[in-house]
Amino acid sequence: MSPAYPGRAPWGTAGRLRAWQQRAMERYLEEQPRDFLAVATPGAGKTTFALTLASYLLHHHLVQQVTVVAPTEHLKKQWAEAAARLGIRLDPEYSSGRLSPEYHGVAVTYAGVGVNPMLHRNRVENRKTLVILDEIHHAGDSKSWGEACFEAFEPATRRLALTGTPFRSDTNPIPFVTYAEDREGLRRSVADYTYGYGNALADHVVRPVIFLSYSGQMRWRTKQGDEVSARLGEPLTKDAINQAWRTALAPEGEWIPNVLRAADRRLTEVRKAIPDAGALVIATDQQHARAYAKMIREITGEGATLVLSDEAEASQRITDFSEGTQRWMVAVRMVSEGVDVPRLAVGVYATSIQTPLFFAQAVGRFVRARRRGETASVFLPTVPDLLGFASSMEEERDHVLDRPRRSEDEDIFAEEDALLREAEEEQNEGDGLGEEEFKFEALESDAVFDRVLYEGAEFGMQAHVGSEEEEEYLGIPGLLEPDQVQMLLQKRQHRQIQKSKSRPAEEADLIEKPAEERPIVTHQQLRELRKELNTLVGAWHHRTGQPHGTIHNELRRECGGPLTAQASAAQLNARIARIREWATRPR
Repeated sequence: MSPAYPGRAPWGTAGRLRAWQQRAMERYLEEQPRDFLAVATPGAGKTTFALTLASYLLHHHLVQQVTVVAPTEHLKKQWAEAAARLGIRLDPEYSSGRLSPEYHGVAVTYAGVGVNPMLHRNRVENRKTLVILDEIHHAGDSKSWGEACFEAFEPATRRLALTGTPFRSDTNPIPFVTYAEDREGLRRSVADYTYGYGNALADHVVRPVIFLSYSGQMRWRTKQGDEVSARLGEPLTKDAINQAWRTALAPEGEWIPNVLRAADRRLTEVRKAIPDAGALVIATDQQHARAYAKMIREITGEGATLVLSDEAEASQRITDFSEGTQRWMVAVRMVSEGVDVPRLAVGVYATSIQTPLFFAQAVGRFVRARRRGETASVFLPTVPDLLGFASSMEEERDHVLDRPRRSEDEDIFAEEDALLREAEEEQNEGDGLGEEEFKFEALESDAVFDRVLYEGAEFGMQAHVGSEEEEEYLGIPGLLEPDQVQMLLQKRQHRQIQKSKSRPAEEADLIEKPAEERPIVTHQQLRELRKELNTLVGAWHHRTGQPHGTIHNELRRECGGPLTAQASAAQLNARIARIREWATRPR
């Protein structure tokens, strides 16, 4: 039986643990396992939990040293700084040889372990070691990394694995993670403790997220020389969606500068209540990042912090931004995972990476709560996959080794495996868009405010950038309780619907022209159907406690069809009828 744990770190000056951290500690100390997997949503405090546990194990001589393995150079330094606050001294510069006796351990990267796994194996064989594997899914980034981690840390006395996002969808097994068969015979990862976004939101540990989506007309030239025009967010082929999306992100068009202006107006509103609130643009590559930083200077008159790589200088820039009051930071990928900048409150998702893992990590940069009432605002292109991820943030997923055959519409993550591999290849090869960069030429783009997503429900109506309708959502106060946000969005949507009913037909210049082979249904009518469906889903959520994304997925399974953003009027009506049918069933 382990000694009782009082709820405070035995070393250092850390305050009391959050309730979930305390429960996870109690479970660990009761079981004293060699391997423990903790899954906690980004921003919940995984680092504090892990270091408090490390402090306990060192204090009670259950281990003699600590090794932290992190995804990036910046994160290993961040771990060392956090550990020092609890009295644990980690060397983030360790590369080989004997460790100075002033340190309790080292902080290294997965790439560093991959270069010399035997160095780390010798260290854990010589002394009782706790290995903390931060964002453990990175150990499956390649077969060699996974094998290196297993070889290096298989002899370790204790291993604590952490992750804050849905596991990867490929079938590379993750070292030291337990897999068990479910009722369908699929081997799924088994977490020892899970603390999801929904729970963290209810506990006021993380901020609620308001997603603001922007559509617009895109025009580009293919490699064959053909000019193509399409509206971002409308039903298109996969290739056309990707090319329209990249056209939107192209600095030469009007979509990205208009969205940056809108995001800056939102930041100004938030800073009325939170004076040091900051904003972050996550860019696809260095070229785009530099162009976006130039735009921000032109828009705001103030330069943006530019973070282009995982190097010492970039790490210091992140630290300086975190500790300062500057409005904007622009980064390429590295800030999307684990980097702790609590004052970030506004984000622009300006990257073409479209996996749920990356999306969740990116959004995780904005959700860390400092006080009650803070909200996060993330600006998105109207891309069906991104809207689906935004609508299902409360869902929890496991890593599945056995992939069943399934239909295209059965699961919103059906094609994630290929997308994840593509994104990881881009990361391994460096910045830039690869060969795809030369397959088309972005010609022009514009931006249209499309909708707001909050807790899985959709609000708003399409409106011109700079219109009164858009400003109503950009001007939402920066400090509101979650239920106040919901109420305010509902009121503003109701007011806009009433105004639209009295608007002359000739003024409705944003309504799409329907395809000839379909029934005549205007874009505005589709929007109202989506709103009705989301209202019913919200009511069912409050009745049953099921996450909004789970309800939408069940409707798709029963009625068929794509995501709500792509569904036809007939498909939306079928889902509305089905959820009304659910409501009439005996409880």
